[in-house]
Amino acid sequence: MNGKYPDVFDDFSTDNPNGVNNMPVYRLEEDNIYFPLPELAEPDGLLAVGGDLSVERLILAYSNGIFPWYSKEDPILWWCPKERFIIRPKDIHVSHSLNKFMRKHDTEVVFDRDFADTIHRCRMRWENESGTWITDEMEEAYCKLHDSGYALSVESFVYGRLAGGLYGVILGKCFFGESMFSYSENGSKIALVKLAELLADNDFLMIDCQFHTAHLESMGGVKISYSEYCGLLEQGLTLSLY
Repeated sequence: MNGKYPDVFDDFSTDNPNGVNNMPVYRLEEDNIYFPLPELAEPDGLLAVGGDLSVERLILAYSNGIFPWYSKEDPILWWCPKERFIIRPKDIHVSHSLNKFMRKHDTEVVFDRDFADTIHRCRMRWENESGTWITDEMEEAYCKLHDSGYALSVESFVYGRLAGGLYGVILGKCFFGESMFSYSENGSKIALVKLAELLADNDFLMIDCQFHTAHLESMGGVKISYSEYCGLLEQGLTLSLY
């Protein structure tokens, strides 16, 4: 990693929904962009606290399998889970019912219609249900990441009405999914299917889902080891150089 080795920040406590309590983590400085080795993450994946959400730090984070996830009451928390959950774009699973829905309804998918709008809709979806990690700071940071060419939004429409969407980060031949929303039946699923098809056509290796959900498993998500994940990540970043 870049920069000097970070300090250990002992006895960090938080009410973050991930259940982190009283464990030592690495403290980052805002004026020095670095991370500790991802292998030093706690068993639940927590690696570091602090730093900032600059474009440069976010790119360094995602290129090493690290991502920010925290509540608005907490400092920035950085995660690198040992077990990863991904979808290989070419293996996206389209159920019979979803395939039938797309055949029988007038559907359309648009890429980068309005990134800022999409991330805000994702935020509102979670904020209205169980609270959200998409703070004002996160919205601003990912919009800057998008403006720099490293993030993408996908929106689906059914009969001309916005049905759902998602956004994520793009580095090399890897897509890192962040969040999604759905206003109607199959809204976010349609967006994900069409995204996977586009990524497969462009030889992308994975959609990093970060954590397992039954919804994503039903669409082709699989658990892989951290070593296999690192191999895909390295390959995906290398392929972008050619």
